Amino acid sequence: MIKVITYGTYDFLHYGHTRLLERAKALGDYLIVGVTADDFDKNRGKINVHQSLMERIEAVRSTGLADEIIIEEYEGQKIDDIKRYGIDIFTVGSDWVGKFDYLNEYCKVVYLERTEGISSTEIRAQSGALKIGLVGDSVAITKFERESHFVNGVKIAGFYSETQEEDRDSHTPPDRQHPGTFYQSFLAPLDAVYIASHPSRHYAQIREALLNGKHVLCELPVSLWREECQELFRIARERNCILMAALKTAYATAYSRLLLLVKSGRIGRLVSVDATCTSLRKVDIANQKEYFKTWNSICSWGPSALLPVFQLLGTDFSSKRIVSNVMDDTKQFDLFTRIDFRYPHAVASIKVGKGIKSEGELIISGTEGYIYVPAPWWKTDYFELRYENPAENKRYFYQLEGEGIRYEIVSFVQAIEKKKCFPYIEEKITEAISGIMEDFYSGTDVEYI
Repeated sequence: MIKVITYGTYDFLHYGHTRLLERAKALGDYLIVGVTADDFDKNRGKINVHQSLMERIEAVRSTGLADEIIIEEYEGQKIDDIKRYGIDIFTVGSDWVGKFDYLNEYCKVVYLERTEGISSTEIRAQSGALKIGLVGDSVAITKFERESHFVNGVKIAGFYSETQEEDRDSHTPPDRQHPGTFYQSFLAPLDAVYIASHPSRHYAQIREALLNGKHVLCELPVSLWREECQELFRIARERNCILMAALKTAYATAYSRLLLLVKSGRIGRLVSVDATCTSLRKVDIANQKEYFKTWNSICSWGPSALLPVFQLLGTDFSSKRIVSNVMDDTKQFDLFTRIDFRYPHAVASIKVGKGIKSEGELIISGTEGYIYVPAPWWKTDYFELRYENPAENKRYFYQLEGEGIRYEIVSFVQAIEKKKCFPYIEEKITEAISGIMEDFYSGTDVEYI
C-alpha cells in the first residue's frame, strides 16, 4: 500500500483545495491530510485565517478524500509524521516548489500544479472587505495602519484628527458629549472605526459611531466613567454593533499562554500579581491645548497594568488604595501612580508612570512557584516559570508579530463577520478599568503625594 501525505490550512475550503486533494489521493492508496493548527499558522505569519481549526478539519473530512486527518502543530513535524506513518509520498502545491526538497531523504516529494485563479486569500478579501476609519493623533494610529496591511479584507478608508473639532482661539477641548459635524461626516462611508484619541473623547466618539451603526474598536480606557462604559455596551447591543476594547498585549500569544499556565495551576494557588509599566516623556501641561492631547500615566499605562490583575484575580476586589504623584492643580496629570488591591485570598499591585523609569516587569506568584516576565512585559515573546528548585524552571518562547496588533485586527474583523464578539478582554474587565479611571479622576480612594 502506497501512503501519501499532504498539509494545508484549508481556510474557506474551495474547488482548488478539493482538486489538489483529489490529485494527491490519486498518487497512492491511502491519503493522510495534515491540517495546520491555529498557533502554528500564526507562527508562520498566517494570522488572517478566518475559520477555526475544527471548522477546517470538518471541511476536509466532508470531501471524503482523506483516509486520515491529523493536526500539524510544530516546526519539523513533517519529518516526524513521515517516519511515524510510514509515508511513501509527500505532496504539496507547486507554489512551494523547492521548499520541501529536503524531505526527499525520507520519501518521494511531488509538487502538484495548483488550480489557477482560486485562492483563500482572494475569497477572504472579497467576503471580508471592511472599511475602517482611524480616529486620533497618537502613535497607535500609525502602528494600526501599518499592521492592517497584513490582514486580508481590511481597507483603511479615512483618518480623523482629534484636533479637527477644536476651538483654536479659546484652546478648549471639544464637547465630550458631541464630537461635532466633521466627525459625523467622517463616519458616513465607513463600516467601522478604530479609536485612539485622547481618553476624554472616547465616550462621545464611540457613542456617535454606534448610533450611526458603525462597529468600534477602541483603545482602553473605553471611557473615564463606569456608567458611560456600560451605556456604550448597551447601545452596541441595541444597534447590533461590535464594540471591542483594544489593548495589543491581550492578543500576544505569549501572554495568552501565560494566563493558561497560571489558571491550570502550574504555580499552585495564585497569591500575588505585580505589574509595572513606565516610560519617560516630557509633557508641557502648562499649555492647555497640549494637555488635552496628552495621555497621563493612569490612562497611558493603567489598562495594560490592570489587565493581568483583573484577568487572573477578577474584578471583585475587597479594597484598593491609589497613591498618585500629580503635576497640576486639577490633580489629573499624574507623573506616577501606584494602586494596591486586596482580594479575599490574594493581593495585587500596579505601578504606572510617564515621568519616571522603573523595571517594566510582571511577576505572578503562587504557592508552588512564580512566573517572571521581563521588561517590557507588555510586548513579551518570552517568560519563565520558576520554582524553588532551579532545575525545574522552564522557559517559554513565542513569536510576536506586530506587537499583537494584527491579531487584534483579525479578531475584530472576525467578530463583525460572525456578528458575535468573543473578546480577549471581557466586558466586565473593560468596565472595571473605566471604574478605576473614574475613581482616579473623582479622587475616590486616592492619596496625593
